[in-house]
Amino acid sequence: MPDDRSAAGRGRTRIGAVSYLNTKPLIFCLQRADPALEIVEDLPSRLADRLAAGELDVALVPSIELFRQPGSAIVSDACIASDGPVRSVKLYGRVPPQRIRTLALDEGSRTSAALARILLKERFAREPELVRLPIGTPLEAVAADAAMLIGDRGMCPPEGGFEFIWDLGEEWRVWTGLPFVFALWIARRGADSGRLAELLGRARDEGLGRLEEIARRCAPEAGIAVADCLAYFRENLQFRFGPRQRQGLELFHELAQRHALAPAGGPHV
Repeated sequence: MPDDRSAAGRGRTRIGAVSYLNTKPLIFCLQRADPALEIVEDLPSRLADRLAAGELDVALVPSIELFRQPGSAIVSDACIASDGPVRSVKLYGRVPPQRIRTLALDEGSRTSAALARILLKERFAREPELVRLPIGTPLEAVAADAAMLIGDRGMCPPEGGFEFIWDLGEEWRVWTGLPFVFALWIARRGADSGRLAELLGRARDEGLGRLEEIARRCAPEAGIAVADCLAYFRENLQFRFGPRQRQGLELFHELAQRHALAPAGGPHV
């Protein structure tokens, strides 16, 4: 018998989603799409763990978890990606990249953490010591040579002077010529993937048709202007997993394996 905490044991579809601003076009209309859904919000890294534990049927998780979780599968062409500046994933450097020895990583991140490490290793031959940056801890409280911030706090620059500031979506695009996929809908083994694909795609499409409403509701919480929020949705983010996004994800998979950030083999993208 399944554990009472498991998705199968509850008899309802449990969907894990992140409460960051960049997820809103994907999840804003989910409850309308199916009122019986149980939507669980948490950090991206914690959602990945809960999906692996069987507590969720499907979750919007860091894309690197597709490579790390046995039996996981992409179940929707809805995603969070960028093809240039993403704005909400930033690396702040107190020293030049070639001198970085310590790197603080946002507690909520896994994909962006891997991306930052890959870029530093591939471009500057740096493998810094990693420092945890807990949610709510200001950057000023961490004495690392560089620090990565994601989500809503990645959009609000911290105080202080920096040697460099990387937008990781832009850095990847300039380096590879490809989009970068930050998060995907991944389902547990045995989940009804056909139903989930239809549900998640429909919620995405409805959300994209209501971006102005979403921006009006969500911009104040993120501390940005409504027009700025709308521009973020329309100009910085992509929500469809197409052929070029797949190419970018395949290259990320190859590099993650090369640098031992994902196991060898793994599912085909």
